[in-house]
Amino acid sequence: MTLNPCTLLVDNGSHRAESTLSLRRIAESLGSQLGREVHPVSLLHSTKVDPGDLGGIPAQIFEPFLKKQRENGENSFLVVPFFFGHSAAIYEYLPQRVREIGGGWPELEVRVAPSMVKLDEPEDVRVARILGDLVARKIEEEGLVRPAVTLVDHGTPRVAVNKVRNHVANQLAEVLKDKASVVEASSMERREGDEYAFNEPLLENLLGQEKFERDVVLSMLFISPGRHAGPGGDIAQIRQEAEKEHEGLRTFGSDLFATHPGVVNLLAERFAEGLAGVPVAGEVPAPEAGGERHERT
Repeated sequence: MTLNPCTLLVDNGSHRAESTLSLRRIAESLGSQLGREVHPVSLLHSTKVDPGDLGGIPAQIFEPFLKKQRENGENSFLVVPFFFGHSAAIYEYLPQRVREIGGGWPELEVRVAPSMVKLDEPEDVRVARILGDLVARKIEEEGLVRPAVTLVDHGTPRVAVNKVRNHVANQLAEVLKDKASVVEASSMERREGDEYAFNEPLLENLLGQEKFERDVVLSMLFISPGRHAGPGGDIAQIRQEAEKEHEGLRTFGSDLFATHPGVVNLLAERFAEGLAGVPVAGEVPAPEAGGERHERT
């Protein structure tokens, strides 16, 4: 592999301009730190955003981006996933697209860096530390005293992705220590059926219950703003409904992950690990099988 691969910071993609703008900001900061261009590229969805909302520059998605780079003579790529865990988007969808594209492009070489959370390295607490810092800031801003904290994710049909939520929640409890009275994981939504009960508790059911009936900080396991975690999104609506239903309940959302300056340092380390990795061949190896669907945000 060339020592100078075309580098992509890749997220899932969103129909919201704010998500693409956030990805661009992080890619620019990462590129400045690495001393190389880092291209902000989504797997899907983002080309539906009006370029007028993106400074006149259309969003880029994975497959057309690679094909365009081929026209410029580029054959070597390094993908840095802007994902918490082992999403099917990275570990299933992306390798599938690489295999299909590579069928007529034998020179194509794509490496994929590790995701931000490593379940097989419990001593790696960098994601939890960033989330903990965001929660601590919110506690200080609001003048709270040992509030309850819930680490809330989207919810998933895959057990492996749920393991990431629970893993980070346990680490977050250790990071926050006495700053929080309790730390518990929750999900925004889940599919019907007992087979998806691992997503429990749902945020709407947790809020207002014992230990979560007064001041509650939501630690947002969402990277960038979108229809779930953005202003007026699904999470905000759940909070509003819960506060109406439970007298005395106050909820506070921490800032989203991508707003923290430590994110770039973490991604720079993942870039270095990816540079030393092997190209995609069949699938991207993951310590845990499965992942989340590549749904729009």
